[in-house]
Amino acid sequence: MAVIEKVPSVVFKTRVRDESVEGPNPYRWEDKTTEEIFGGKKVVIFSLPGAFTPTCSSNHLPRYEELYEEFKAQGVDEVICVSVNDAFVMFKWGREIGAKNVFLLPDGNAEFTRKMGMLVDKSNLGFGLRSWRYSMLVNDCKIEKIFVEPGYEDNCPADPFEVSDADTMLAHLKGTAPAGVCEPVKEFVG
Repeated sequence: MAVIEKVPSVVFKTRVRDESVEGPNPYRWEDKTTEEIFGGKKVVIFSLPGAFTPTCSSNHLPRYEELYEEFKAQGVDEVICVSVNDAFVMFKWGREIGAKNVFLLPDGNAEFTRKMGMLVDKSNLGFGLRSWRYSMLVNDCKIEKIFVEPGYEDNCPADPFEVSDADTMLAHLKGTAPAGVCEPVKEFVG
């Protein structure tokens, strides 16, 4: 796996609420560049295989949401979850999970994930191409720390979740030893 020092330059296709849009669905498309998202900010970003999936929905996203204020207290400007899903799926998943603080960033074309070197084939699960699970600390577009789950490979028979969790990233920011992944925050049914 190549070492990347800066987040790749891409354009994300997002949906934003806009009260000037008439009708019952006041949202419009808005392109957001890597520079707009990461430029001049300290950002924690974590990536996961998919919205509405077990570990992602029971622990990965909910725990980052739960610890959001602690990240802010460590000087983090924003916490972002990226997934190879479209903007509509990310929106609905965020509503179901109750995400109010973590920004859900859709990578529907998998361009960011591919350029990060984290795109894997999960066809063994019927997922197609998805992101490998990782987290990173980004400061003004520069990657300061990255935690990549072990066993990176196409059609991995397992879904490792050992180092990209919220507690490990928070421990890194505090300069303490990580205590390990916490128990699931939410129940997953499906």
